[in-house]
Amino acid sequence: IKAVGSFQNQIEANNRLRWVIPLVAFVNLFIIYFQFRHLPIAFTVFAGIPVAFAGGMIFLAFTSIDINTAVWVGFIALFGIAVDDGVVMATYLDQVFTRRKLATVQDIREATVEAGMRRIRPCLMTTVTTIIALFPVVMSTGRGSDVAKAMAWPVIGGMSVELLTLFVVPVIYSGFKELKMNLGMKDRHWSTE
Repeated sequence: IKAVGSFQNQIEANNRLRWVIPLVAFVNLFIIYFQFRHLPIAFTVFAGIPVAFAGGMIFLAFTSIDINTAVWVGFIALFGIAVDDGVVMATYLDQVFTRRKLATVQDIREATVEAGMRRIRPCLMTTVTTIIALFPVVMSTGRGSDVAKAMAWPVIGGMSVELLTLFVVPVIYSGFKELKMNLGMKDRHWSTE
């Protein structure tokens, strides 16, 4: 009888998570959009979530953990943490681009490299401290450790792979600004003819 009740609870939790997880992703995108007010930049920062999700799934496959409610809770936590690095990087890029006068594509690229160099350390610290903090959880063997491990592994895997966004966000941000500059120059050229 107890197993039937647990199974029923698992089904109910999975049904709730079917709409909670997309809602969490949408709320993340919504908040990012209000931070930057540009949809391409918001999607660039949001790209950290699918990358982190893929990393979490890879680590779940390596550790042979079945997907259950605890795993999905771990992914929800991961989504919030994964966006942090992209927001930190894009916010500083935005500040550098606002502070400097950018007249050429080379100016944009130099500003991107400057911002990336200044923000890579805080982003790495966020990732490393998150992973180190979760190692005692994945090494635990006591009562309830299976649930805690199921929540921790997606975060560790996701944050490990999410490091790719430290390079992807500046490159796409720079590309967006270069495209915007090139389109602006063409508009000015056409208006003077």
